[in-house]
Amino acid sequence: MRVIQRVLGNRSEAAMAKRLHHLEHHGAVDVLRVASADVARRRLRATTQGGEEIALALPRDQALFDGAVLVLEDHHALIARVGAERWLRLVPASIPDALELGYHAGNLHWRVRFDGGAILVALEGPAEDYLVRLGALVTEGRVAHSVDATEAG
Repeated sequence: MRVIQRVLGNRSEAAMAKRLHHLEHHGAVDVLRVASADVARRRLRATTQGGEEIALALPRDQALFDGAVLVLEDHHALIARVGAERWLRLVPASIPDALELGYHAGNLHWRVRFDGGAILVALEGPAEDYLVRLGALVTEGRVAHSVDATEAG
């Protein structure tokens, strides 16, 4: 069991984001899901999405938060995700629009799942940031969108 004794930083910090992007590209970023009710806890035992058992033992001056980087090594990282997981639901209007949408999602390394004719993109920031990246697909109405939430667990 890995014991984590401090938060290293926030995934949105420029230096962290660059290293995490590289690791994400290689499938080396694991996620620790934490229910909102547990975010104030300094001591916590949990299992990451990748199956690693961890024990948090944070000092009093540090708090867990969404996007907290808990482990950052050359070949592995662990990020905390707090609360409900949010998904951007994207529904293409046609097959060519679906192909273009799939191209963008893959090229941008978005974590996705599928639900019928929709692509659901895991949100790790504001939905608007994702929609802007899709450009004309969204502005021309070629992809409909909405935000869904699933409770963390």
